Amino acid sequence: MRVKKRIPLYVQIIIGIFIGVLLGILSLSWGFEQEVKHWVQPFGNIFMKLLKLIAMPLVLASLIVGVSSIRNIQKLSRIGTRTLALYIFTTVAAISVGLLIVNVIKPGNSLSVETREALREKYAADLDTKINQTDQLKDSGPLSFLEDMVPDNIVSAASDTRLMLQVITFALLLGISLILIPEDKSRPLVAFFDSLNEAILKMVDIIMLFAPIGVMALIAGVLVDISGDNPAAVWQILYSLLLYTITVVLGLFLLLLLFYPSLLWLLAKRFSSLRFYKSIFPAQLMAFSTSSSAATLPVTIERVEQHLGVSKEVSGFVLPLGATMNMDGTSLYQAVAIVFIAQAYGIDLSFTQQITIILTATLASIGAAAVPGAGLVMLIIVLNSVGLDPAGIALVMAPDRLLDMLRTTVNVTSDCAVATIVATHEGQLEDIAESESLKNEEV
Repeated sequence: MRVKKRIPLYVQIIIGIFIGVLLGILSLSWGFEQEVKHWVQPFGNIFMKLLKLIAMPLVLASLIVGVSSIRNIQKLSRIGTRTLALYIFTTVAAISVGLLIVNVIKPGNSLSVETREALREKYAADLDTKINQTDQLKDSGPLSFLEDMVPDNIVSAASDTRLMLQVITFALLLGISLILIPEDKSRPLVAFFDSLNEAILKMVDIIMLFAPIGVMALIAGVLVDISGDNPAAVWQILYSLLLYTITVVLGLFLLLLLFYPSLLWLLAKRFSSLRFYKSIFPAQLMAFSTSSSAATLPVTIERVEQHLGVSKEVSGFVLPLGATMNMDGTSLYQAVAIVFIAQAYGIDLSFTQQITIILTATLASIGAAAVPGAGLVMLIIVLNSVGLDPAGIALVMAPDRLLDMLRTTVNVTSDCAVATIVATHEGQLEDIAESESLKNEEV
C-alpha cells in the first residue's frame, strides 16, 4: 500500500505566510479590512496566546532541568561564562555592522520634511505611550537593569512575559541550589520539572498543528493594521522609508549569510552552515511570523536538540537565556534607526556618540522583553543616551512591524548558533547525519 507523504511543517507555514499576504493585499484593495480584523485576525491572536501560554513554564522547567543536570558547579560556571561572552560578542558585532552600513548608505538624507511631519502626526498617540514607558527606566540609574533581574514575587513575575528575565534568575538560583543539596533530596524535584518540560514540549506539538492557520491570520492582520484608515498613504510612507528599510535588511542578511556561518566555521569545528540553516528553518519561520523570541522558544529548543544534536543540558541553559538577553537583530536595528533619525534631522553624530550607541544598545538588549515591539521601547532609551529627541522614533514606526519579523529571525538564529558553539566546546553535540535531520519532519 502506498503511504501518503505529509507536507513538512515549514512548507505549511510558508503557504500560510503567502495566503496571509495575499489576503491582506486583497482586503486593502477590495475594502474588506474590517472583515479580516473581525474574522481572521482573532485566529492569529489565539495562536500567539497559545505560544505565550507555554513560553514561561517552558523557560522555567528547561532552565531548572538544564542547570541541575550539570552536577559540577565548575562546569556550570564554564558554560555560563562561555555563553555570556558569546552573547555579548555577537551583540557588539551586530551593532557595529549596523553603524557601518548606515554611515555608508546614509538613508536619512532621502527622507522629505513632509513625510517626517506626516509620521509624527500619525503616530503621536502611540509615541506618547512609549515615551511614558521609558520615564522610569531613564531616571532609575545605570544599574537598574540589574535590579529588574531580581523578582520580589515569582508568581507575579511568571504571569508577565515582559518579566521573563526575573523568571530566569529564579530558575538559575533554584537549579544551582538543586546541585548543592544532596542528590537524593533534589531528585524528586528535578524529576518533576523534567516531566513538566516533556509535557510542555508535547503541548508544542499540539499547538503547532494550528501554526499554518495562525501564521496566515497574523500576517493578514499585520497588513491591515499598518494600512489604518488610508491604505494609499501607508504605501507612500513605506516607499519614502524604503532606503532605511533596505539598510536594516542588508545588515540583518549580512549577519545571517556571513557572520554566523563564519562564527560556526571558526568556533564550531567548521560546522556545516547548510545543515545548520536547514535544521533551524522552521524556528526561523516561526520567529518571522510571531516577532517573538519567547513565543518561538519551544520550536527553537525542539529544532536545536533533535535536528542539530545539541544536548538538553546545553540547550536548556543557553536558549532560554538567549531568548531574553541575546538580541542581535534588535541591536543592529537600533543602531541603524538612531543614525537614520539623526540624519533625517540633519545631525551628525560624533564618533564618541556612536561608541555610546554600542554600549547602550548592548545593555538595552539585555533588558529587552522577548515580545513583539519591545525594540521600540528600548530604542527610546538609546536615543536619550546620545541626546536625540525621543519623538524621532515616529520616523521609523511605519515599517517597524515588518522589520520586527526579520530582526526576531536573526535573534533566534544567533541563539541557535551560540548553543551549537557551546555544545561543540563542551563535547555535547551529537553527530546527527544531515539526512536524518531533514527527513520525517514532525509537527
